[in-house]
Amino acid sequence: CDEGLTDVDGECTLICDEGLTDVDGECTLICDEGLIEEDDICVMDCPDITCEEGSVKLWCECYNIEETDQLIIIDSGIIGRIPPEIGELINLTHLRISDHNDIIGEIPVEIGNLTNLTLLNLSDNNLTGSIPVEIGQLTNLSDGLYLYDNQLTGSIPSDIGSLVNLRILDLDSNELSGLIPSDIGSLVNLRSLDLSDNELSGSIPLEIGNLTNLTSLSLSFNQLTGSIPSNIVELENLNNLYCTHNNLTGSIPSGIGNLTNLYILFLNDNELEGVIPSSIGILDELDQIHLSNNQLTGEIPLEIGNLTTLQSLSLYNNQLTGEIPLEIGNLITLNTLSLSGNQLTGEIPVEICNQGDSTPTIGNNQLCPPYPECISQEDINSQDISNCP
Repeated sequence: CDEGLTDVDGECTLICDEGLTDVDGECTLICDEGLIEEDDICVMDCPDITCEEGSVKLWCECYNIEETDQLIIIDSGIIGRIPPEIGELINLTHLRISDHNDIIGEIPVEIGNLTNLTLLNLSDNNLTGSIPVEIGQLTNLSDGLYLYDNQLTGSIPSDIGSLVNLRILDLDSNELSGLIPSDIGSLVNLRSLDLSDNELSGSIPLEIGNLTNLTSLSLSFNQLTGSIPSNIVELENLNNLYCTHNNLTGSIPSGIGNLTNLYILFLNDNELEGVIPSSIGILDELDQIHLSNNQLTGEIPLEIGNLTTLQSLSLYNNQLTGEIPLEIGNLITLNTLSLSGNQLTGEIPVEICNQGDSTPTIGNNQLCPPYPECISQEDINSQDISNCP
């Protein structure tokens, strides 16, 4: 076949990329009614819109430069780029263009002119390119910076550390790479930091420990390495800690018992070693503990039996040894108990049937008979009993 054609069932055929249509032998962008082709994309067609002096045209509407203080366009099907003229709306305090729009292209650097902004939300679009360093000029941002669910690339600019009034920073579900800048530790008013589902690498900066107002920290689904900083235990207001699906090594900080407000602890799918700290038993607010798919060793601390409101305890696929503590029977509110894939030995205490999960999973260990009645035959059959009496 000639260049550009593909053999399909013996015929040379033009195969167009997604979104393009074969028109007379050429792949062509066909736009829906009301849209026009511009730079190989379909954008809104509003040629008859002319704005009065002192206003700027954004898509198909005019906005008064002096009076506009909030620009909120949600779930409106806006298609196209954010025009650089948006930087003329210097009185804006709230800018939200999110939720089922189709904004493409890069964030214009002119957005740095909007120094009165307290909220910037461009989430749930198809933005590409990097986060402009000019975003560091928005020092009045307090209510939140939301750029999640886009296709942003490049690194997180260190200039973001200038946003010292910011309470929420949400950059998850992009394609950001490089290190987490240490400057993020300057955001001492942050309540929520979400950098999950990106391609971030390197270690978690020690400066995270400065963010003592944090209630939620989400770093999951990245390529982070190194250990969990020991000073993370100084984040005493933390409710949720998500660091799953990374390449973290080292041990769980022994002082984790300081996080007395912790509700969710997700450290699964890493390469963590060492023991489960006994201080975890102090965290009586805990609802979920997920430490599975690591390389944890030692025994299950009997103090875990103090967590009487726990809903989920997942410790599977580690290298835990010793016996299952009878105190596990105290966990009467459990919905999920998974201890499979470890090196647990001895007899299973009958108290295990008192906890809330009626079908706990304890397969692929070295647990000996007799087996309590709540243990499945499948889990019984998977035990290595070669060292049992």
